[in-house]
Amino acid sequence: MTTGTQYERYKAALERGHVAALKGTLEAALAAYAEAASIVPGRAAPLTGAGSALLRRKRPADALRYFMAAIEASPRDEAANVGRALSLLALDRRAEAADAYDTLADLRVVAGKLSAAVDAACRALDLAEGRDRRRALRLFADRLRSTDVDERGKAALDRAMGLLEPTLAAPEPEAPHLPEPVRAAPEPEPEAPPLPEPEPTWPTLPPSPLDRQLPPGMNLDGFEYAAQTALGQGLQAVALDRLLDLAAACRRDGLIDAALDACYRAVALDPDHVDLHLGMAELYALRGWTALATEKLALVGQIAEIDGDEDAMARVAASREATS
Repeated sequence: MTTGTQYERYKAALERGHVAALKGTLEAALAAYAEAASIVPGRAAPLTGAGSALLRRKRPADALRYFMAAIEASPRDEAANVGRALSLLALDRRAEAADAYDTLADLRVVAGKLSAAVDAACRALDLAEGRDRRRALRLFADRLRSTDVDERGKAALDRAMGLLEPTLAAPEPEAPHLPEPVRAAPEPEPEAPPLPEPEPTWPTLPPSPLDRQLPPGMNLDGFEYAAQTALGQGLQAVALDRLLDLAAACRRDGLIDAALDACYRAVALDPDHVDLHLGMAELYALRGWTALATEKLALVGQIAEIDGDEDAMARVAASREATS
């Protein structure tokens, strides 16, 4: 039986682990999670936290061991099952990852998270084709369609239908070949004026995280001074905002390298700031570093999925679609 004091110690150790993981200090995070697990054995949260910290540091094999231990302690823990699927995917064990997403989809259906269940079922079918998977995805999609579907649900349904019913253009039947009748040569038609060029259509991009309302009349040196002043006063949140302003101003002026430098400095203040990482992915793409932009979006998507941040997952999906 857990006493009040014991549980408070457990929560404090768990919180220290989360804070250390966010700061990127892996050893301190693992030590705090181990302490939490020793205070209240049999809980999934410390094991899942340790696995998530390792996965963020690109150690999927080590992370998988923690996630499997968490699932053994609590088989229906959603975060542990998400971590298992992501770790298997990072290890390129696609068939096992598909099985893990199958399990995750079932758990989410039971929890009433139909949009997330359809997402997981889509992942499973993407990774490994199967009749049972198709049947399950169709069933989940039908259940979701029967509810009051929000924007995320509509996106999940669109993806599911794209997998279940791909639109293929049917070949036109060939017309029978008939001999041409002999006709007198027609009078030449007057040459028609050229048609106007159609207006170009551009994809609808999600709002850029670096589209910020900047103070009028302030130059780049002013933004730099404001950031340094806030740092000197120990106001990290204010300094982060000023660095984002600086990055936005540099991007506005076409100074992509300077914008990236401001983002790198901001990352040190908040390693898990989703908008910051999405802004960096955009800057990578503008710089022509497509592979880095893709990798950055994949990393942000993994972190958002581990944290269960549905809003961040939607923003990552929109950025991926716009840049694909």
